[in-house]
Amino acid sequence: MYKKIITLLMLVVITCCGCGKKESEPTTTDLNLITSRGEIHVGVKTDTYPFGYLDEKGHFAGYDAALARLIARGILGSDKKVKFIPVTASDRMMKLYSGDIDMIIATMSITPKRQEILDFSVPYYTAGQALLVRKGSSVKTLQDLNKKRAIIVFGSTSERSLKMAVPGVGVIGYKTYIDAFNALKKGKADAIVSDDTILLGLALKDDSVELLPKRYSKEPYAVAFRKGPESKTLINAVNNIIKIETKNGNLKKIQESYGIK
Repeated sequence: MYKKIITLLMLVVITCCGCGKKESEPTTTDLNLITSRGEIHVGVKTDTYPFGYLDEKGHFAGYDAALARLIARGILGSDKKVKFIPVTASDRMMKLYSGDIDMIIATMSITPKRQEILDFSVPYYTAGQALLVRKGSSVKTLQDLNKKRAIIVFGSTSERSLKMAVPGVGVIGYKTYIDAFNALKKGKADAIVSDDTILLGLALKDDSVELLPKRYSKEPYAVAFRKGPESKTLINAVNNIIKIETKNGNLKKIQESYGIK
């Protein structure tokens, strides 16, 4: 799945490069486009409580949405000057390179593979891979999944790390966390493997499942951008905002308000 995404993205990049500017034409940066538009377009998830979800009124909510509003306030002077575009783990990079969004703030961790095709901000949170199981399950550790079935969400970092750690596991993939969670509850697999923050949100809403305590990795979440010189000034602006909001304690307050540790 990940190879297909890379291939498609490379085709998009090659096509865009084929329409290159003349040397005499000035380079338009992503930051200039945003300021001239007066609005930031941000890709966020809607199925990853408490990071990205829709509240009871249908409004975009969660830590990632709150960070997007802080970025809009820092760049454009108002936290209302942000347009949210729903994305999933499997389509967020395509929406970025198609121009639908200016940046991804969607529980996206920095990995060497992703750095080949994306640029990232400084991290704004560090998660860890964990297991969500049905209560009473015999699965207590990652190794217990040998010769069992585990669920991953397409486009996440879970599949590769799972296969490396437990070669004998059967992997079932879904496009969304809601579909993955429903499959676990129906007994189609023995566990979901994903970031602990996402799995915690599922466990908090349903006492028929439990999040196991062990963490198997460190996953630094960051804002993702199109790779290239046009993104540099925007990345610098976002980095400054993240550093300021970290230093003044606003990011910690937002985390605490959503029960994120």
